[in-house]
Amino acid sequence: MQTTWKGTISFGLVSIPVHLYSATKEHDVPLHQVHARDGGRVRMKRYCEQEEKEVPYAEIAKGYESPDGRTVTLTDEDLADLPLPSKKIIDVLAFVDEGEIDPLMFSKAYYVGVADKAAAKPYALLRDALVESGQIAVTKIALRTRESPAVLRVHDGTLVLQTCIWPDEVRPAAGIAPEESVTVRPQELKMARSLMETLSEDFDLDQLHDDYQQALQQVIEARLQGVEVPHEEEAGAAPDNVIDLMEALRSSLRQAKDAHPGRAGAGAAGEGAGEGAGEGSEEAGEKPAPRKRAAAKKTTAATATASAAKKTTKSAAKKTTTRKSATPRKAS
Repeated sequence: MQTTWKGTISFGLVSIPVHLYSATKEHDVPLHQVHARDGGRVRMKRYCEQEEKEVPYAEIAKGYESPDGRTVTLTDEDLADLPLPSKKIIDVLAFVDEGEIDPLMFSKAYYVGVADKAAAKPYALLRDALVESGQIAVTKIALRTRESPAVLRVHDGTLVLQTCIWPDEVRPAAGIAPEESVTVRPQELKMARSLMETLSEDFDLDQLHDDYQQALQQVIEARLQGVEVPHEEEAGAAPDNVIDLMEALRSSLRQAKDAHPGRAGAGAAGEGAGEGAGEGSEEAGEKPAPRKRAAAKKTTAATATASAAKKTTKSAAKKTTTRKSATPRKAS
């Protein structure tokens, strides 16, 4: 695995020489630009407007244009010599509960490995301390041309550094969610929870796969073989609005259990409760009195059944006695 960064974790007076390795990789199908008319490859050329000619990559530098139009050129040496402490040091600033970091801030993840054998002991110390405390370490790091906050946490017994964006880079969510007051009834919430449980039972995240990449590969293979390109079947139009939320939840729950027969037991109780609660739920002040009467009817029916069973038993006993009495005794 290729090293992407070399430096030191500073944990108080403890130093841990480490290397960073990319923890993730993307599996996109490689595509490039071509001329649509003839398929010719389109390449991006580095063109100097001042000299009106193409320039080699070795002569490329970074520049900044000021508001008054002046351009400042920054070389690789300028960027490498920035007076930045986090350039080669991951300085642990504090330890916090993971829930204190908004997931919106998380960015790219890197595995943290030791740079030499001497770093093994302090590495294990920091790792075990994080595990025992259930916390993560807040740090700062400079990668390439950007400094960013980061967190150190443990994954499968390995330290992971995950870069973050700055708190003020998270846009506010004001005005996105519905502003009008919406009341969710308890029976609707109960049915939604039943649907959640049915969909989540036996779910395995590792079984997810990239359908887009597979579909794109099928189209590419069809083009290469000169056959008709596969097309997705046209999906039905989605409903504009939900007329009956309870009925939509009930239907979703049935579909989920049909698609996953092994999960049928997860939402059975919730569906039954939701169906009973859903009837007449449009009326205000719904009370569970009908359920009590239904329960009373069931009790009465059960009592009647038991009474009938006793009568049948007594009747059968009388018939048996009568038959015994009618049987003639043998002469002695």
